[in-house]
Amino acid sequence: MAAHKEDGKKLNKRKQSPASKPGRDGSATKKPKFGSSKVDDKKGKKPFKSVKKYAKSSHGEDSKQTKEPLSKRELRIEAKELAEARKKRRKRHYTLEQELAKLWEKMRQRNIAKEDRSKLISEAIQKMKGKIPEIATSHVSSRVLQTCVKYCSQTERDVVFGELRPHFLNFACNPYAVHLVKKMLDSASKKQLGDFISSLRGQVASLLRHMVGSVVVEHAYQAGNGTQRQELLLELYSTELQLFKDLSLIKESRLVDVIAKLNLQKSSVLRHMTSVIQPILEKGIVDHSILHRVLIEYLSIADKFSAADVLEQLSGPLLVRMIHTKDGSRIGMLCVKHGSAKERKKIVKGMKSHILKIAYDQYGSLVLACICSTVDDTKLLTKIVIRELQTSLKELVLDKNGRRPILQLLHPDCSRYFSPDEMASLNSSISSLSAKVGSESKSIGEEKTETNEISGDEENDVKEDTMAEGDETEDPVEGGKKDPLTRRQELLLESGLAESLVDVCTENVEEMLRSNFGKEVLYEVATGGSGGILFPSLGEKLNTLHETIAAVAAESKSEEPGKEHVFENFHSSRTIRKLVLDSPGFAAILWKNALKGKCSLWAQGHSSKVIHAFLDSTDDKVRNLAKKELQPLLKDGVLKVSEHKEATKKA
Repeated sequence: MAAHKEDGKKLNKRKQSPASKPGRDGSATKKPKFGSSKVDDKKGKKPFKSVKKYAKSSHGEDSKQTKEPLSKRELRIEAKELAEARKKRRKRHYTLEQELAKLWEKMRQRNIAKEDRSKLISEAIQKMKGKIPEIATSHVSSRVLQTCVKYCSQTERDVVFGELRPHFLNFACNPYAVHLVKKMLDSASKKQLGDFISSLRGQVASLLRHMVGSVVVEHAYQAGNGTQRQELLLELYSTELQLFKDLSLIKESRLVDVIAKLNLQKSSVLRHMTSVIQPILEKGIVDHSILHRVLIEYLSIADKFSAADVLEQLSGPLLVRMIHTKDGSRIGMLCVKHGSAKERKKIVKGMKSHILKIAYDQYGSLVLACICSTVDDTKLLTKIVIRELQTSLKELVLDKNGRRPILQLLHPDCSRYFSPDEMASLNSSISSLSAKVGSESKSIGEEKTETNEISGDEENDVKEDTMAEGDETEDPVEGGKKDPLTRRQELLLESGLAESLVDVCTENVEEMLRSNFGKEVLYEVATGGSGGILFPSLGEKLNTLHETIAAVAAESKSEEPGKEHVFENFHSSRTIRKLVLDSPGFAAILWKNALKGKCSLWAQGHSSKVIHAFLDSTDDKVRNLAKKELQPLLKDGVLKVSEHKEATKKA
């Protein structure tokens, strides 16, 4: 007891030095010296960091009149009680996790009956009731909750949604709970989805800057309807649209129309959007379609300096992560068109080892097609793009998207191979960067030297490319400076791509003829490409290809069920017909090897399209080849004139 009294006296002696009290003017005061207290000298503690704990009064509240310090024994007892309480809580939580894990192992099996799974899910939800927000952030139990949400009834899902609703914003940034939020969005009713999107109001910009939160915003953007998407977008355009909900209920979707409708200040909108976009680009969170839409709208109103700055930031490896969406591919094409030679090289080098993946993508293939028809540095394109395409040429020509860069080289900007919307994207531009006159046409990128941020092999590559391309590093020119025909010759012929294409077509003639996508590549190669670009250097190989096609067509009809002759197949018959119309040399070989004296066998069905093509040809020699044999068939009615006219119209 005497020891406890002495401790109490020592604690009471600890009084704050007057010099350590802060002054009224808020200025910093001197800290007391370590030697100012004998007690502190013995124990080596700083008096200004001491913490006093006082016992509670009889009423259960801290009382200033009864500030009695706790003894060491009482402090140890209190700490022990707190530790035991924590241990019990952890034990209860661990026990619940074990029970849920056992249920999860049963309910997630594929061969379990629906009724059994429903019982297990109901039992699990009952155990989690009231603790769902805590469970959602656990890396173990959150998976159980995700499975329950996936398979539970709508009533049970509503219960889970009700408990999670107040915590949506916190869960949106949690690396474990975010998966549960995405599951909830996938299975949410229209009202629940609307409530969730409303809860994001005012937080969209901050969530897009968060690596995890941006995933939730993108998921909500994809799940929402047109009005809900517009609500998320408008918040990023202007402060007024973020604060006043009524302003966001407008029908206009384009930013230019929104500014005109609400009489917003263009400069204010541009400043707000810059403050939203810049941190996102600096963090590199550029994978989401909502950001791509915002960037497209931003570029539509930005001045030339702001637009050039954004395109410069995106030009490089960052762009590869954007071109998988419709708007992202448009941004990629704008970067290629309006970028300087240095920026275009960065874009192409950033795609290294990703070319095949980009080529097979619906929207990425358009960016590759744009690069092949815009970038003047054909040596760099051959080294990075063409060489990687050649490794899987057969698969590419038979793929709907993979064939596009090849078709763009063989027949640039052909409406047969690109839809009107895709053609519009390929021909799109930024108005503020396109309208350049005289000295104002100089870009920001021109003023920067070629040596900035380039070292090692990249510096050597730039030097070699600059020597090869001459003045390519001057002002960025929309579409490139090099003559399109010269660029095509270098990429097709000098790179060896055209020769590889002819070989692939010759080896896989029948498969490509019957293919809905490969037939178009075969047609362009067999006709020599636009302007006959392949004939001067590959004439002999093209003749071999024509003979191979004719040899396949000369095969006799197969009596096996399900096996069609190339003249009877829908795709191949029309491809051969087009070749007859557009390539007199092929028509002569086909007539000699496959049709002469056999026209009566092919006068009906799809094969009749090929026979009629000889009569429809604009070449007199081709018509004269078949005229003598086909006239009797027309007189006898074997070849019908009406079919002949219909075929001409469709052509």
